[in-house]
Amino acid sequence: MSTAISTESELDELRSAIWDFLAAKSSEEAVRKLMDSTPPFDPDVWAQLADQLRLPALTIPAEYGGDGYGPVELGVVLEEMGRVLLCAPFFSTVVLAAQALLASGDRAACARHLPAIASGRTTATLAVAEDTGLWDAATVSSRAVPAGGRWALTGRKSFVLDGATADLILVIARTTAGPSLFAVDRTAPGLTADPMPALDATRALARLTFASVPAVLIGSEGAAGRLLARVLDTATVALAAEQAGGARRCLEASADYARTRHQFGRPIGTFQAVKHKCADMLVQVELAEATAREAARLAAEGSMDFPVAAATAHVVCSRAYMFTAMENIQVHGGIGFTWEHPAHLYFRRAKSSQLLFGGPAVYYERLLDRLGI
Repeated sequence: MSTAISTESELDELRSAIWDFLAAKSSEEAVRKLMDSTPPFDPDVWAQLADQLRLPALTIPAEYGGDGYGPVELGVVLEEMGRVLLCAPFFSTVVLAAQALLASGDRAACARHLPAIASGRTTATLAVAEDTGLWDAATVSSRAVPAGGRWALTGRKSFVLDGATADLILVIARTTAGPSLFAVDRTAPGLTADPMPALDATRALARLTFASVPAVLIGSEGAAGRLLARVLDTATVALAAEQAGGARRCLEASADYARTRHQFGRPIGTFQAVKHKCADMLVQVELAEATAREAARLAAEGSMDFPVAAATAHVVCSRAYMFTAMENIQVHGGIGFTWEHPAHLYFRRAKSSQLLFGGPAVYYERLLDRLGI
């Protein structure tokens, strides 16, 4: 049972607290510095997120050391993180790994791992995709076989969020019973983690190679297919909130520039072409926010409509973020086309987010599947 923040004013207070913290800790200068650093996030900022704001604990149930809030509150946090392109293992740890543990129904595994995640001491991730980039349990070829009372994993995972730095790696691998979920420690023998080059350097990716790596089964054998479907519904709504926040920031940047940049003796925002661009961006941003927030509300209520709303939010917010990121470059004109301008950081994040769980072809198919078509 989640502890709901029931009023808009309380959600606004949460948003304000998160924004104040992130504005001070995740400036453009800080983001650019972390893009090229090892690890690709600031451990001090992560510790402050955990100790001062308790964000890793936000949606973890109280019985596992968390605060027991739900997807609505998580959406508020991710919108603000998306606005500043926060470089931190929050999405991989809180959205992917923690939700996979909860979805497994394995209370012993939850008790073993979630308290450390809630406190910020453990970062984690979920490794599903292989070289195809598909988040589909049916395509998994990595294998797990019994070995001395435990399991041994063999195979390779690609595009793993924060895979090179995560303390705990949850892996979907195939057994004789079907796709199953396993826990692997970062220091396990036989595990190799290599950072992957990516268009978006603000979201760290890694390729993991498993050579008979010792692992622990989480939940039941063959249950990872159903588990992954639940996690993807939750993760796509969380990603939609982050995308909506990024799209909002692109609109704000365009509007600010349109007010202050002058040509022919007047602000460029008075030109019809620029006004229309900003108006079109506003429509996309409002639609993205409304769709993401409605999906989060349905998730909090346990509505039967949630899977459809989740898939819809992923489609709408992916499109809105790409549109506003591209229009932001256009509004800024020549300077917007330089790689050094922050508009390109948002464009890269928009594109990486669009492709994170498979891209347009996959998320349209997911929507049709959720609709039963």
